[in-house]
Amino acid sequence: MAVINYADIFSNHLRELYGHDLTSIDLYKSNQDLQIVNGKNLKIPRLSVSGYKDHVRTSLGFNTGSTNNDYQTVTLDHDRDIEFPIDPMDVDETNLVVSIANIQKRFDKTQAIPEQDCYTYSKLYAEFVRAGGTVKHTVLTAANILSELDTDLAALEDAGVPLDRVIMYTTTAVKKLLKNADGITRTLNVGSSNNIDRRVLGVDDIKKMVTVPSARFKTAYDFTDGYAVAQTGKQINYILIDPEAQVSRVKYSYIKVFTPGHDSRTSDNYLYQNRKYNGTFAIDELITTGCIINADN
Repeated sequence: MAVINYADIFSNHLRELYGHDLTSIDLYKSNQDLQIVNGKNLKIPRLSVSGYKDHVRTSLGFNTGSTNNDYQTVTLDHDRDIEFPIDPMDVDETNLVVSIANIQKRFDKTQAIPEQDCYTYSKLYAEFVRAGGTVKHTVLTAANILSELDTDLAALEDAGVPLDRVIMYTTTAVKKLLKNADGITRTLNVGSSNNIDRRVLGVDDIKKMVTVPSARFKTAYDFTDGYAVAQTGKQINYILIDPEAQVSRVKYSYIKVFTPGHDSRTSDNYLYQNRKYNGTFAIDELITTGCIINADN
């Protein structure tokens, strides 16, 4: 076989990897009614209508209202690729350590999945700022973490955001602060297993907390060669967000392997190719009320 389509062969394996290790996966599941059509643009519809007016009983008709609809058009901006030539003798002489399957798993684990998280969170941060959101720079401590979250949740709820839909993305450092927060009274039940469970799985109406490795949770990255924290990159401490306030999409994912002799550039080598095309965008009319970000200054 000249070409092995690993996107099909490893489909279940890839889903398992991304579902477990990609912490931003829920952001890619929101707003499924918004689809990419005709190229690389995503059109996000916006519709506004005017309100009631006093009815005049002697009038011959109703008051005339107004409607306005347009689109927020965004363009996918993260188009990435890589290829690896693999000498068949390297496969043989390393006892299959250098194999297509191992390269695929290693690339996903150490490059593709972490980069997608890095891109998604940093782009969400940039979109939040672009749309007019104000980033909080309060230095978090065990003494103030609960009051900060109380203020945040009150702001979200006052804006009409369904709190049961909100996800809290946070670092392990912030989770540790929550475990030791002032004002928390715990009753520990040590069962027959003698395990003490001090995990914080939610805060009030926020039922889902996702722990993000701090290296993937910066405000800016340099994607010149793989991914690296940009000089301007700061630590994001937590993001509270209704996933419906943003749109994240992977438009194209391509993984192919060419067997020896089927690519003139690589002679008798195998050739592994991988490409991914994705984007993350704020819905401007929702993001400033449906998202709160705390980051280092």
